[in-house]
Amino acid sequence: MADVTGPIASLPGSFHAVPSGLMCDDHPDRPVVRRFQGETDSFGSEMHDLCQECVDQLQTERANNIGRCDWCKTTNIAVFPTRDYEEGRSGPVYDVCIPCKEKANARMCEDLGVDLGHHTTEYDEDDYEEDFDDDLEHIQDRGD
Repeated sequence: MADVTGPIASLPGSFHAVPSGLMCDDHPDRPVVRRFQGETDSFGSEMHDLCQECVDQLQTERANNIGRCDWCKTTNIAVFPTRDYEEGRSGPVYDVCIPCKEKANARMCEDLGVDLGHHTTEYDEDDYEEDFDDDLEHIQDRGD
């Protein structure tokens, strides 16, 4: 990791201008051609300085969403940007594989006592109107 910024508006995965005279983080004998924004949270971000070989490898991995899961440490797996629910919206963005994401979702549902198994994407207007009428009746009974 070459640098840590203060608060920053750009998202993880962004490329930034390269300060002159820097060498690659992974290959100290090669000059930097791109600066890549890594982990980012409300305090700032990590910047990674990359040589051309590292840039090419990164772009290949990103094109296929292939990388290393930040949670289970599995490598060469499809990963997706994810926030940890417990860290909130200003927490860091992690690259997380599908099995880890599914486990986190299941834990969250268990903690909240929610069963997502009964939800469907089908829209039934009659059900909506009944729910609305019930809600409206409840509000009127409370005097809101």
